[in-house]
Amino acid sequence: MQGSSGYCEREHTADWELEVWATDLEGLFESAARGMFAMCGARGRPDERQVHKFSLEAVDYESLLVSFLQELLYLSEMEGRFIDTYELHIEPYHFEAVVAGTPLAGLDKEIKAVTYHNLKIVPTEDGLRVRIVFDV
Repeated sequence: MQGSSGYCEREHTADWELEVWATDLEGLFESAARGMFAMCGARGRPDERQVHKFSLEAVDYESLLVSFLQELLYLSEMEGRFIDTYELHIEPYHFEAVVAGTPLAGLDKEIKAVTYHNLKIVPTEDGLRVRIVFDV
């Protein structure tokens, strides 16, 4: 593992694939969010920060991850927000988030959806790892 948490883009035939790793679920979700925004080339304006609070429930952690990333895409696309601060708390299949960010200054590429294609959170010696495919 490269550091305790992080992400890197992987080659994929038609869509985008992101590999993410962290020592715990909260770190994995945060790294996935940061990686998703980095892949899009999202950037914020140095304007007033806004806080968003939300909670999610799902049948498993993979579904929770997809729901979380979809919620961030909604904030980005529909409310024009660039999220760069994350306070996450995950319990079995329940998720509480307090995220903050600035107005979206620009986006190089757009993600249509987060997919379930080959999505599996895998335990490793150092923590957790997942590959996420985005429909673009």
